[in-house]
Amino acid sequence: MTLLLCMIVVVGIGLVAIGVARRRTPALDAAEYLRALDDDDRKGHVDQFEDALTESFLPRVLKPMSDAVMALIARATPVGQRDALRGKIAQAGLSATLRAEDFLAIQFVGILAGCGFGVAYLLLGTASPTERFLAAGILAAVGVLGPRAWLSRKVAARKLAIFLDLPDVLDLLAISVEAGVGFEGALAVVCQKFASPLSAELSRTLKEMELGLPRRDALQNLKRRTEVPELSNFVLALIQADALGMPIGRVLHTQATEMRNKRRQWAREKAAKLPVKILFPLVLFIFPAILIVLIGPAASSIGHAFRH
Repeated sequence: MTLLLCMIVVVGIGLVAIGVARRRTPALDAAEYLRALDDDDRKGHVDQFEDALTESFLPRVLKPMSDAVMALIARATPVGQRDALRGKIAQAGLSATLRAEDFLAIQFVGILAGCGFGVAYLLLGTASPTERFLAAGILAAVGVLGPRAWLSRKVAARKLAIFLDLPDVLDLLAISVEAGVGFEGALAVVCQKFASPLSAELSRTLKEMELGLPRRDALQNLKRRTEVPELSNFVLALIQADALGMPIGRVLHTQATEMRNKRRQWAREKAAKLPVKILFPLVLFIFPAILIVLIGPAASSIGHAFRH
């Protein structure tokens, strides 16, 4: 029974992993896609069945099975949870390589692995029944919560990077606009000079505006993708200035000064918390070593005195 359960877990993990790996393959560039079409026309074959027969066993058999498993997992998940997950994936900057369905499949793999190891330890472990049940529950919880914790760390790190980069980006935007460059041109300058999550988001916003999306909608999409309060305030101020006809350069200078003050306050807050955070390593690791070095020789002398 245990062997059968382990085999089912391994097969499920393999199928879902193959599906996730297939989904994570990057999309072809438009020029590469057109060249591939030209190559197909020159070769003169359009029979998809013959193309499928030339593939190996994994693409022909296991990938459709893994896609079916992933579709089943996606259908079993509520729509609201999938939408919230898509938002977190976009905030983490992984929307180009990871879908909500892929992440749900990864969670499913974690649940299978955690439950499989937990049941195996429950049946084959040598500890007491209480300890085995506790270990099984911990392994299953790790399988469920591990991917969520990883995604949350990605989101927090990206939001912090955007927050720290925002004042410098706003300074360059203000300088470019005051030099006579339009707002879209200033965004292009920022995207060329910076290589950061914020510049990547601004590049996407610029592409949306170049494709015909109104500036207000493109900025709202930027706000929705990042969910950084400071960037959201900047977007709102920019939209209001655009609607009221205010000079954008002045708004950018004001926002850059405000963001720089917020970053300075954030740094001071971090520095104020440092003595409290360093107290725990001092008590746990440094103080015991100092006490051993100081009291050790005295304790040895006191022990010799009591013996004599």
